[in-house]
Amino acid sequence: MTAVVRAIDVGFGYTKFTVGGTAADTRCASFPSLACLSTRDPSASLGAERRRTFAIPIKGVFYEVGPDVALAGDGFRATQIHHRYIDTPEYLALARGAMRSMKVEHIDLLVVGLPVATFAADKAALEKLMTGRHDVGSGKSVQVRKALAMAQPHGALIDYADQHDRVLAMRDEQSLVIDPGSRTFDWLVARGMKLSHKRSHSVDRGVADILNLVADDVSVEIGSTYTSLDSIDHALRTGKALTVYQKTYQLSRMRPMVESIARQAVAAMMRRIGPAYDVRNVILVGGGAFLFRKAVKQAFASHEVLEVKEPMFANVRGYQIAGSNYVAAATQGTGVVVAEGSRA
Repeated sequence: MTAVVRAIDVGFGYTKFTVGGTAADTRCASFPSLACLSTRDPSASLGAERRRTFAIPIKGVFYEVGPDVALAGDGFRATQIHHRYIDTPEYLALARGAMRSMKVEHIDLLVVGLPVATFAADKAALEKLMTGRHDVGSGKSVQVRKALAMAQPHGALIDYADQHDRVLAMRDEQSLVIDPGSRTFDWLVARGMKLSHKRSHSVDRGVADILNLVADDVSVEIGSTYTSLDSIDHALRTGKALTVYQKTYQLSRMRPMVESIARQAVAAMMRRIGPAYDVRNVILVGGGAFLFRKAVKQAFASHEVLEVKEPMFANVRGYQIAGSNYVAAATQGTGVVVAEGSRA
């Protein structure tokens, strides 16, 4: 019987979360960070062809979220990409959709993440938002007893140290974690697991800028507005051609522009962190790592750039480890053990 610890990272592109597993093998899942609004519960009228989504009720309306959410929307994809993201009902719906996916009735400690630039300002508000009873739809609820917010790349640092069994070895080492996300390009400087807040930050230069840049060029080529950012993202990740109106669009023509955006983000980071001669570990994580890898390696030509398996889940795996350690420290010697939640 152990405490229920879970982790959620609501990104601008994808919502990532843990669904269980052991300390050595945390199970993770994700779905697009898109919430489709409806005045009625869409799950009540889908019948046998029900899609893999949840209808999350918030203030009298429903937000449909989940792996098949693209089937729920129309041609217009409205995403909340701005610095007050955590204040939106869409953010809360995505977090509750992740909780619903965990299939537990209560969570003793929920660990969540924030961009580095907004961490200090939003930490207390996010922890308050995530604590308490959450209506996750279909008559189900999840009770979160305590929430803990972390800077997003801090989770990745913990995950890297754990994956490579270097927690003790890195105690006196300076590390730089680089986390390109959908909206923000985050980085974190730490000695051991302790953050250097003045050298850590984030800038609004992420994967979304690259996708929108390509979409604008496609729009010029076809003579009408092109908005299928998911198709561009898939083509970039897989290296496959982008097909528009049955014709192949060559993404290679945009490579110089894509690399320019990546270099801009890396240059902003280099100005903030200063000389990197004291950095022992340069760790690249995040779902957008593949688009920024070249620029990072050029900036750190004298370093080996380190990576982790499944970099998109690095943050939530680290949150899960940090949460488990937090609970272990809090209960050590007290004899208090919190029972595992029953399945919803």
